[in-house]
Amino acid sequence: MQEIAELERRITAALERIGRGVESLGGQGQPAMPALAGDGDVARLTELLDEERMANAQLSERLRVVRDKDGSDKAALVAARDALQDQLGAQSDELTRLRRSLDLVNGELADLRDLAERGVVEPEHINKAMLAELEALRSARASEAVEIAEIVAALNPLIAEARPHA
Repeated sequence: MQEIAELERRITAALERIGRGVESLGGQGQPAMPALAGDGDVARLTELLDEERMANAQLSERLRVVRDKDGSDKAALVAARDALQDQLGAQSDELTRLRRSLDLVNGELADLRDLAERGVVEPEHINKAMLAELEALRSARASEAVEIAEIVAALNPLIAEARPHA
């Protein structure tokens, strides 16, 4: 990117010098430099000036295309990043909810164990609490697995896109 800008600056400076030389030839009866005496030299310089202007225009167009591409790439990456952040926020809320439910199940299970230690044993309640705890653990694991799969799926295209730039 800097090389293109440097080339553009150098070409612009050369064009200005050539333009000043052509103007001084056209504005005076005698050429500014003794080596440039004929009309053929003026025509040649004018042709070179036109070629330099064409090259400058081409480089400017290439620079514009590169800048536009960089801008669109950045916009796409920012949009993808924002989408991932939103997704992570929603999943964080879900994980918090699952943790609270697990804490409640663990509390219920602790209460049932206390009852069992005091001799009040109702196996049906203990089984229900154990099943609830087991289901909460399965839900938490399933939620984590889905979350990881979504993160990996979202990051894979970004990683593939970033590899050529690294």
